[in-house]
Amino acid sequence: MLNRHIDKVIDTHYSSTSKALLLSGARQVGKTYAIRRYAERAGMQLVEINFLLQPQVKNIPQGASDVHELLLRISAYADQPLLPGKTLIFFDEVQEYADILTWVKALVDEGRFRYALSGSLLGLELKNIRSIPVGYMSEYQMYPLDFEEFVRNIGVSEEVISSVRKSWEQLSPVDSYIHAKFMQLFNLYLITGGMPQVVQTYNDTNDLQMVLREQRAILSLYKKDISRYDPEEKLYINDIFDLIPTELNAKNKRFILKTLNEHIKFSRHENSFTWLRDADMALPVYNVEEPRVPLKLSELRNLFKLFQNDVGLLAAQYADGIQLRILQGDVNVNNGAIYENAVAQELHAHGWKLHYFNSKKQGEVDFILENDDKVIPIEVKSGKDYQRHVALNNIMANSEYKIERAIVLNNNNLLLKDRVVYAPVYMTMFMHHRREEGPMLYKVDLTGLR
Repeated sequence: MLNRHIDKVIDTHYSSTSKALLLSGARQVGKTYAIRRYAERAGMQLVEINFLLQPQVKNIPQGASDVHELLLRISAYADQPLLPGKTLIFFDEVQEYADILTWVKALVDEGRFRYALSGSLLGLELKNIRSIPVGYMSEYQMYPLDFEEFVRNIGVSEEVISSVRKSWEQLSPVDSYIHAKFMQLFNLYLITGGMPQVVQTYNDTNDLQMVLREQRAILSLYKKDISRYDPEEKLYINDIFDLIPTELNAKNKRFILKTLNEHIKFSRHENSFTWLRDADMALPVYNVEEPRVPLKLSELRNLFKLFQNDVGLLAAQYADGIQLRILQGDVNVNNGAIYENAVAQELHAHGWKLHYFNSKKQGEVDFILENDDKVIPIEVKSGKDYQRHVALNNIMANSEYKIERAIVLNNNNLLLKDRVVYAPVYMTMFMHHRREEGPMLYKVDLTGLR
């Protein structure tokens, strides 16, 4: 049984609002499990309607004259009376019947029961919905386990995690023993990733072959989704998905379309990349011409890196044997791509919009983050020369960019030198995008206009 950040989100949602809850995200990230666990924690009767595993349930809402008839049909399907205030009705795999969302407003207004929905590929399916129930449904995105969730679920104590967090907040070194252990755990995370079933399999067996078997099953499921949901573009999407490890292993890690076809044009097949992004199967990181806010204004949509949605799935796509070689610290393994994928995945799950910077004159910086009116450049170094970063020096020396501090993620303990924080790569788990909370008040002066 895995404990997730989303558990607290779900508890807070149902204790503070009567709205329906929609969990979205890639396949196998634990959406269904999270709803079932909530129902168990809250002692609620759970009525589960799965539009993928039970296609016939699509007939339940079809032709219903009003919400009362729909609830009568759901009660008949459940073969038990629905208990006002104590029943959670859960529509699962709603991408298979997205029109169910048009009923949410009426169901919530009726008021006797609570509602949950979940689905994959919703970034694709919701585009075609006639009526999204704005104001009646809250949506939360789910991701694979981040590194903090991972270490907590394999048995690291809250006290130890708190001590590492304190080091990050105070920019002070971690205890040397704990640092060494966390680097071992991070290498393990590179192999297992954060897919819940994979992590549970590791916890139950400690068998990396069993882990790899679970990962390959998920990759196979993704391939089936590609074939099923986009039959016209499936060959290109499939090829792009398969090329992610190869392209990340290249010198600049940028996705080169000519790898697919010498004459291919991005404008013609941009939808294939968009499909993978909207399906939450891949994370595009776009190039920016200048590291200054707002980054969106200098974003180049045709220049990007493409990462896997889960670093463990990326490791599973590489040649056999890489798992043990990573754990054993084999110097011949190119960890750069895998490290960057883990960092991209973590930052994405923590709410950051991902960009990188590259120019012929100044060089390339792995990630550029934007927080309010500040830019934060990040370099990811898996080797020993982690204090060598020419491109980072170049942009920090440019006063026009107004960069106050940079971060270099690496294998060593925390060190603050000049304006650069050299932080252990596992400390990405504490890098959350903080948005301004509370009201934003502005009163216009109407003097002379009244």
